[in-house]
Amino acid sequence: MFERFSRSWGLIKASAGVLAKDKELLVFPLLSAICTLIVAAAFLLPAVGLGALDGLREDGMSVTAYVFAFLFYLVQYFVIFFFNSALVGAAMIRLEGGDPTVRDGLRIAGSKVVPILGYAAIAATVGMVLRAIQERAGFLGRIVAGLIGVAWTLASFLVVPVLVSRDIGPLDAVKESALLLKKTWGENLIGQGGVGLVFGLVFFALIIVGGAGIIGAATTGNGVLIGLMVALLIVALLVAALVQAALSGIYSAALYRYAVGAGDSEGFNAQLLGQAFRTK
Repeated sequence: MFERFSRSWGLIKASAGVLAKDKELLVFPLLSAICTLIVAAAFLLPAVGLGALDGLREDGMSVTAYVFAFLFYLVQYFVIFFFNSALVGAAMIRLEGGDPTVRDGLRIAGSKVVPILGYAAIAATVGMVLRAIQERAGFLGRIVAGLIGVAWTLASFLVVPVLVSRDIGPLDAVKESALLLKKTWGENLIGQGGVGLVFGLVFFALIIVGGAGIIGAATTGNGVLIGLMVALLIVALLVAALVQAALSGIYSAALYRYAVGAGDSEGFNAQLLGQAFRTK
């Protein structure tokens, strides 16, 4: 337990070191968050006004609702994968010893628009299939969908670095990601679990401290102070979320380079990366 946490912290510190050299990498998750909110508003507000969500029923979704949900997932996934590709692309430049800019990341993602869209379509299809299983098979369906969802998350962990680094289609990228994961499989998926664990603790601490601050401000009866404390908590949580997303992207880029034998990645210890996916 403590050894795993120590490795997780080591990987996060290495990723943080890269992020410290290229703070502009935070721009990509920020743009992703802004654009996903815009997409959500663009889909949901007109849908509510036109009654397009009437297809959501207790006994399941209508065909129209499924089509609407698929299109929504498709656009949202495209936005997320596009900016994640920009982040990973810029991180790759840094890990190779270069000095990336935001423009470099966007240029790389722009050159991969077609495969990114294809991967978004695959992810949206998987999401809709899992939702259909959950709705039509009840409790058992939720268990099955959860297991499939975990398998998909593992298999697709390195898809974005593959798409960024190679000139192949989305299906081949998913296959290669699965093969690389199999090749580097270990007892603990540090890249996801470790980062998630550490930032879970960070979010918990922020909520505790922020909650205490809000309660303290409430005892004064000062509305401005209460509002300020709430705003500070929200900003802190948003910043933490942006940092987590950036570190995860940097880590995935470094892990991909390790998995394909691309050589040392600037700021990362090769032995530490090897332990992240320790062979059983």
